[in-house]
Order: sequence, then structure tokens, then C-alpha cells
Amino acid sequence: MIEITTELVRGLISSQFPEWKDLEIKPVEKSGHDNRTYRLGNEMTVRLPSHERYASAVAKELLWLPVFKPLLSLPIPAPVSQGKPAAEYPLPWSVNRWLEGDTVTYANIRDLNEFAEDLAGFLKELEAIDAKDGIPAGIQNFHRGGNLAVYDSDSRTVIEKLEGEYDRKLLTEIWELALATKYEAAPLWLHGDVAVGNLLARNGRLSGVIDFGTMGVGDPSSDLVMAWNFFDEASRKVFLSAMNADRDTVDRARGWALWKALITYAWNEPGSEASDWGKRVIDVIVQDYGS
Repeated sequence: MIEITTELVRGLISSQFPEWKDLEIKPVEKSGHDNRTYRLGNEMTVRLPSHERYASAVAKELLWLPVFKPLLSLPIPAPVSQGKPAAEYPLPWSVNRWLEGDTVTYANIRDLNEFAEDLAGFLKELEAIDAKDGIPAGIQNFHRGGNLAVYDSDSRTVIEKLEGEYDRKLLTEIWELALATKYEAAPLWLHGDVAVGNLLARNGRLSGVIDFGTMGVGDPSSDLVMAWNFFDEASRKVFLSAMNADRDTVDRARGWALWKALITYAWNEPGSEASDWGKRVIDVIVQDYGS
């Protein structure tokens, strides 16, 4: 990971965009893992990849977000300019318009069923955008929208590791069910990282969607993981129904959610916020699968 500081960002702005050098620069509280985000004045943000594996997202967002924006009913980031690699920071970076809103939490959403419908509506709009020239799922977006089997080894290794804590046969059954079907329809646009950290709320409703760095075209089932990562039983049904998700799609989506939960639980320090999140999602998946 590249160490990114306010001083580094100030230096990049001063040297490449001197017209903004006097604007206040401060880190955004929930900045994310793949990128670091800083507020630039009142109307812009600076977004910097934390590692070279995330750098390709900069050009992708600059190209596609302006295409998406007029076709979506909710605000998304609007690129302003692209920063160039420099001696002190060797990756491309971007300046975007600031989006008002707070990171989604259970406390700032007034009704989960309503939120489920709002999110499904946004994702259906995204899927409806012409995808023929889109970027296929693959290494560039960590295979979101591609074949879940690329994570087969990691998932099975963690499942074995959790023997005694979870029913290994049950987790394997859920996992293999996810791998049993393949997406055979036309590729669709997907966000790639639909998680609370990338969703904004205002006045109790979904108000914006950010961080399209893992966007791509392919199987949109990976965009449905919020069904288990965030929603309760009732709103999960509302969400999946609003997405018109058939049984095979639900099985693949559950597999994406399980993979992420397994590695997050097992690969982070026990008792950490990330590890606790992973365990909670595994528990939700197991309970939902058995109901």
C-alpha cells in the first residue's frame, strides 16, 4: 500500500492544479480501502488509488461515469480532471465533484424495504445501459461479473479452516450450488462493489452511489450481495424480487456474498471490525439458506 497523506495530496494539487492550491484539503472520514479520498474545498474530492492494482479504475471511471450520469436517476461521481503520476505518487489519480450525503447505516435509513426498492431501481437502471462496448469482467475488476469459480480454492480453504465452528458440509453445499450454474444471457453493466460504504443516504433514502472502480460488464449477480450483507429477511425478499432474480441468480449472488464473508472473516485479525463483519454475514447466509 502507498502511504497517502494530506501533505502528499496538497503537493500534487499545488504542482498539477495550481488554481486549486489554496482550497482546503482534508481526508474524508470513511475513505475506503482501494482508494483514499480527500475533500478539496467545498465542491470537489481527490481520489487516489492505494495500490497499483486499483490504478486502472481511474481511467475507467473518467471514461464511463459521464456516460452513465444522464441515464441514472441518482447522483454518481462526476469526474473533473485526471491527475498524473509523479515522483512522490507514481499512479494516476482523479478529481471529482463532491456528492452530498452520509454513508448508509441502519440508523439513517428510514425503512429497509423502501431502501431495498430504491437500490434495486438504481441497479436496474445501470443494467439497462448499453453494455456492448463495456469492459469485460476480469482481473481489472477482480472478476466481479465473471465466473465465481476463480475463487474456488480460496473459499474451500477457508471452509476447511472453519471446521468445528461451522458445518463444513453445509457451507460447501452453499458454495457448490453457487458454482452449479453459469450466466448465459447478454453481459450487463454492474457496479462491482455494492456495499454500504459506497452508498449515500439523505432524508432516510438512498441518495447517491459512489466508487465505480470495480465496474464491468457480465453477470450482474455479484451486485446482489447486499441481500445478505445488509438487508433483513423481509427487505432481502423485497430486494431480490425487485431485481427479478431467479433461483440460479440468487444462488450465484449468495456465493459471491459467501466468498467475501469467508475471506474477510478468516483473513483479518480475530475480533477486528472486518472479521466480525465477515462472521455476521456467514451467519446470515447460513440462517437464510436453512429457512
